[in-house]
Amino acid sequence: MKKAHPYEKEHGMTRRIVVIGGGENAEHDVSLATATGVAKALHSGGFDVDELTIERDGTWRRGADALGSRPADSLAGALGVIALADAVFPALHGPLGEDGTLAALCALTHTPLVGSDLRAGAIGMDKWATKLVAEAVGIRTAPGRLVTAGAEVEFESDVVVKPVAAGSSYGVALARDASELREALRVAARFDDRILVEDVVRGREIDVAVLREADGRCWAAPPLEIHTDGPFDTETKYDGSARFSVPADLDDAERDALTGAAVRMFDALGCAGVARVDFFLTADGPVLNEVNTMPGMTAESQVPRMFAAAGVTYEQLVARLVDAAVVPGPPSPDRAA
Repeated sequence: MKKAHPYEKEHGMTRRIVVIGGGENAEHDVSLATATGVAKALHSGGFDVDELTIERDGTWRRGADALGSRPADSLAGALGVIALADAVFPALHGPLGEDGTLAALCALTHTPLVGSDLRAGAIGMDKWATKLVAEAVGIRTAPGRLVTAGAEVEFESDVVVKPVAAGSSYGVALARDASELREALRVAARFDDRILVEDVVRGREIDVAVLREADGRCWAAPPLEIHTDGPFDTETKYDGSARFSVPADLDDAERDALTGAAVRMFDALGCAGVARVDFFLTADGPVLNEVNTMPGMTAESQVPRMFAAAGVTYEQLVARLVDAAVVPGPPSPDRAA
């Protein structure tokens, strides 16, 4: 039997949530996994769930049903589904999803959105812009420079090469000589025409998850440490070889520095919902790596693990994200049908 969400008990009606997964980038399959997990958690929590998928070619489908043979036609069909929603849960990672694209669509349709808005999503996806914001609020980042695809970059020391707007470490590589640097730049250019070349930072990899509740309160879950035998690259992220410690083994000063910087970064970007803020913990304190405004959200992902350590179950976390997004008061009559 489906459980009743607290809103349903209070108002006698069920929230209708549209979960969107897939997407037109390299993180398509990761986004599908997040969408599946979120939809199951919402069903379990008593929500009425509609599932939309964006295929790799940009066409949309509802469940198993195609909404059109062309992206524009299928988007029109998807908008009809979105129009009946009390909120949209955009379970997409990477460009044309996490970067504010879906947030803009929801803003135009006046549909409440789970998570960050257009501005926060766009800046958070842009690693260069994120560095500038971090430095403006006193959070250290790795020294680096922005180059364009095809630019000649002279090798001087070990560097990390990253596409400016990509996720799941796609196109990210460590370059230890001139040949590796040329190859890393070539691979990164497959994902973005703007590329970040950063000095290597030596330190422990620590993630912090930050949540803004429906009452506006913002707090950080216990930090998580990533343990790997090498770089935490795309393969390591999804082959099961990485180990996580949560809570991370930190002293009070380290924990306060990390969580304080994470919340400060969350606020500086104007994030909503949940975000994962990734750091290197060095001898001189935290160094920001990146911000994920729509992090991986399967039950096994880092963010749910961190909140589980704080006593918040996966189903509770997903429900809280929806509660924070939905405009107070009962749904409008056209959405309650």
